[in-house]
Amino acid sequence: MYEKLPVILAFGCYLIFMIFIGMYFYGKNRTTTEYFLGGRKLGSWVISMSAQASDMSGWLLMGLPGAAYLSGISAGWIAIGLAVGTYLNWRFVAKPLRQYTKVAGDAITLPQFFKNRFRDQSGMISVLAAIFILVFFLFYTASGFVSCAKLFASVFGLNYYVALVIGAVVVISYTFAGGFFAVCWTDFFQGLLMFFCVIAVPTIAIQEMGGFSTFISNVEAFNPNFLSMFVDGANNQPYTFMGIFSLVAWGFGYFGQPHILVRFMGIESPAAIKKSRRIATVWVLISLTAAVLIGVAGRMFLGDILMEGGQQETIYITMVSRIFPVFIGGIFLSAILAAIMSTADSQLLVTASAITEDFYHNKIRPNASPMELMWVSRICVMAVSIIAVLIATDQNSTVLGLVSYAWAGFGSAFGPLVLCSLFWKRTNKYGAYAGIVVGGLTSIVWAQLQGGIFDVYEIVPGFFIGLLAIIVVSLLTPAPSAEIVKEFEEYRSCEE
Repeated sequence: MYEKLPVILAFGCYLIFMIFIGMYFYGKNRTTTEYFLGGRKLGSWVISMSAQASDMSGWLLMGLPGAAYLSGISAGWIAIGLAVGTYLNWRFVAKPLRQYTKVAGDAITLPQFFKNRFRDQSGMISVLAAIFILVFFLFYTASGFVSCAKLFASVFGLNYYVALVIGAVVVISYTFAGGFFAVCWTDFFQGLLMFFCVIAVPTIAIQEMGGFSTFISNVEAFNPNFLSMFVDGANNQPYTFMGIFSLVAWGFGYFGQPHILVRFMGIESPAAIKKSRRIATVWVLISLTAAVLIGVAGRMFLGDILMEGGQQETIYITMVSRIFPVFIGGIFLSAILAAIMSTADSQLLVTASAITEDFYHNKIRPNASPMELMWVSRICVMAVSIIAVLIATDQNSTVLGLVSYAWAGFGSAFGPLVLCSLFWKRTNKYGAYAGIVVGGLTSIVWAQLQGGIFDVYEIVPGFFIGLLAIIVVSLLTPAPSAEIVKEFEEYRSCEE
């Protein structure tokens, strides 16, 4: 264990720094608006880095490199879809959502925005949205805890369950204390660390193998299909059109991810969004390309040692341990913690906000004080974390599998409604109900079916069937009131 002390020291310094940020912002949250949205006071760099760090999760350094280790650069189809989705989300959704949530009763959560946007006095749309947020974020947060457990178990030889608890305690600590301010600022530093490490590891590995030309020659000699975007290097089978479309379709998910959309709502000014978009797009393009390179370079660097036992998702961990001295390696391994924590903390906060604001405040305690709501939120962080940890106790779970399920669920349940809410005046609350329920349930049911057409990624049918449900139901039911139409037109005028 003594040889692991430098790594423990590196991890300890990193974790203490993250918890310090949470403690620093502890006294700065006096209202739920500040706890959940930072008072809409955060700038371009913090918001853009926070959005991308919370977006990528542990799958950037584990799931995606693991897929590339098995299949070659064709794993990059997911990366292409995510890169395009990132840009389109910043380009077409960020500013309108920031404007409309402010106009629509200064909404601080996505479900609250839907309630205000459609004047749903019953509040049922908030409850529906909160239920789907809770269900899908339990699996998404669990993916982060699985990543933590695999990291600590691989590096320190810890029991999986002990490692799981350690990772969960750290994430809960600073999220519980600091809220949105702490989450965004920790994400900012974590995004920088992730960016540096994801580039450095494949670059150094390729240099050690003799440079880029030698690396490419080695890949071609091993399996030419590893360099083809149209053939799966794992089984040497060509991709079908639907196979490629299913991978690229990950990009549709961006329009419905609450932990990313809330960043748009919290930015200090709509004018700052253009700069944020440029920062985020550059970050994601470089990071995703480097993550695919980690997998391919790792296959050449390490050979097939991770092929048995489903260990391919530890490719980054194994490469770091081979390339760097122990303490430096500890810093690079901390990048996995950064990826995990930057997503898990965001998901915990969004889930807590949905339960607190859209269920507890909406249905149980309408007259609750801001301080009471903030403490209910912190209790929710704890409760959701415990359930996510229980889900993560399944050691057969893969990071990519859990993320894939949750990503599709959010993209299907909320993506079509976010777009229709922002850009189609005729959308009404009945269409909104239909979109959430039909889109979300389609994704859930489709994921349980296998074979033939059901091999298509569930976000494809979930998104488009949800969109169709909104359009059809909205057209078959009464048009929105004059008040709703007027507010929509006022918001659109701010956009022009």
